[in-house]
Amino acid sequence: MDMSVFDLFKIGIGPSSSHTVGPMVAARRFLLESGMLEQAVGVEAHLYGSLALTGVGHATDKAVILGLMGETPQDVDPSAVEDKLAEAEFDGVLHLLGIKPVPFSAKTNLVWHKASTLPEHPNGMRFVLHLQDGSIIERIYYSVGGGFITAAGESQARAPETDAAPVPYPFDTMAQLLEHGRRHGLSIPDMLRANERTRMSDEELDAGLDNIWRVMRECICHGLVTEGRLPGGLDVRRRAAGLWKQAQQAQQQPLNALPHDAV
Repeated sequence: MDMSVFDLFKIGIGPSSSHTVGPMVAARRFLLESGMLEQAVGVEAHLYGSLALTGVGHATDKAVILGLMGETPQDVDPSAVEDKLAEAEFDGVLHLLGIKPVPFSAKTNLVWHKASTLPEHPNGMRFVLHLQDGSIIERIYYSVGGGFITAAGESQARAPETDAAPVPYPFDTMAQLLEHGRRHGLSIPDMLRANERTRMSDEELDAGLDNIWRVMRECICHGLVTEGRLPGGLDVRRRAAGLWKQAQQAQQQPLNALPHDAV
């Protein structure tokens, strides 16, 4: 199992790794792989299966459009998302990868196939790029969970890096990892850190972990002070801020006096 901590803990816009992060990554990857951006005159995104059935509540439509704009889940500014989408819809123009303008409307260029599923996975997407000469480029991608995507026919397993050094504590099961620990007298964090150091320096690893923790803290703090409804159209009430206020008020209240008969 050659998986980094940065594969497991991804920084990205929510609410879902499979329905939001994955589709955004796939849309951007499609345009990057097309190699024909300058010849583009239009684009379509078709959503299938679970993405079509529950996509609106998980912001799949917004994620796809942002990905076509060239945004990435880890770098997009959440506070600017609605303005970006509204401007594109109002103008009727989408700048592919932030460069090539093409006509676009979410009502017509984003197609929901709620009764159909693509063969390899329930979370399927089909992108179509229309070119000046009347031809098209078409690709299918799947959002397979955790923010990972695959193209049609592509293995879900990450291709091994040919020039990467072998990790000192390889494992495919937890039993194998625990056996390494018993044999070498090391903890799980020690072994995983040693594996990570085959990919990056201590400084890079620490900086990456610090960044993940910083984003986690910012998300928690934002939730504790933000009231109202969650975005997505499902009318889900935000609860964290109210619970936090209750907890703070409970801490400020003096303890009740003991009963007179307490010993």
